[in-house]
Amino acid sequence: MNATQTEAPRGELTVRTIAMPADTNANGDIFGGWVMSRMDQAGGIAGVARSQGRVVTVAVEAMTFIRPVKVGDVLCVYTEIEKVGRTSMRIHVEAWAQRFMTPAREKVTDATFTFVAIDESGKPRAVPAEGV
Repeated sequence: MNATQTEAPRGELTVRTIAMPADTNANGDIFGGWVMSRMDQAGGIAGVARSQGRVVTVAVEAMTFIRPVKVGDVLCVYTEIEKVGRTSMRIHVEAWAQRFMTPAREKVTDATFTFVAIDESGKPRAVPAEGV
């Protein structure tokens, strides 16, 4: 069995977008920075929802690219909140590629992003208790 048959994405589908030719390097693969940017967007969406307000990215733990993303693939980014502190949140983010014109999907990378909730002045603020 391969990864498409044994693994399932962890967390909620948060961002879905298509990889376009303008996002490629000279080899025709999608830039890793483009993938990381979509992952940061997804983490930010999850962070805003959980903290009920603005958040900023403060750290990204090791990211290893497992497989390339190609033009036409649909990049699906999943998020799962791992830990909530007083002002910060650790959010696990996975990127999966649904391969062009097929139902096949493969995990391409994952990382843990840390976000801090901020107020209108850009200062850290408390993350509300869950369900508040």
